[in-house]
Amino acid sequence: MNIYIVFDSEGGHTRALAESIAAGAASVHGATVHLHSTEEADIYKLVEMDAIIWGCPGHFGSISSGLKKWIDKLGYLWAEGKLVDKVGAVFCTIATEHGGLESTLIHLLTPMLHQGMIITGLPGNFADNALYGSYYGVGVTCPVDSDDLLSEQGIALGKALGERVARITNRLIT
Repeated sequence: MNIYIVFDSEGGHTRALAESIAAGAASVHGATVHLHSTEEADIYKLVEMDAIIWGCPGHFGSISSGLKKWIDKLGYLWAEGKLVDKVGAVFCTIATEHGGLESTLIHLLTPMLHQGMIITGLPGNFADNALYGSYYGVGVTCPVDSDDLLSEQGIALGKALGERVARITNRLIT
């Protein structure tokens, strides 16, 4: 099973979250994870993937320009229905509490819904998610005054989302 993770990262926080998601996905037997920044990611590879996860820093409650530019290249895939029924999930990092985390995640989900993808979030039965995260995907606050790129809770949430996407994808393709 192939899982493609695409991220836009400016200060390293979103890259760290993408890496934790990749680690969670890779922990599931049979998963091959492809982790790429928006500068490296190849939209033509998406057709070969079983699951696609993308994320970015939130910018005023919306998608960063780097990831938006990459997503905007997916028009031909939409026109040909190439991503229909692929598993999708999203993630983001923000600098301030209440800084638009959930609105950014919703903006990230919208193109997946247009593509006909099957959306996978992170349910509330994962304790850290009920207290710290979001049901739309993984969104974490990375305060600018912290020396840590990502908190232990953020790492745990990322791993949980990656593992969940891989488990669900494996069920759907077998």
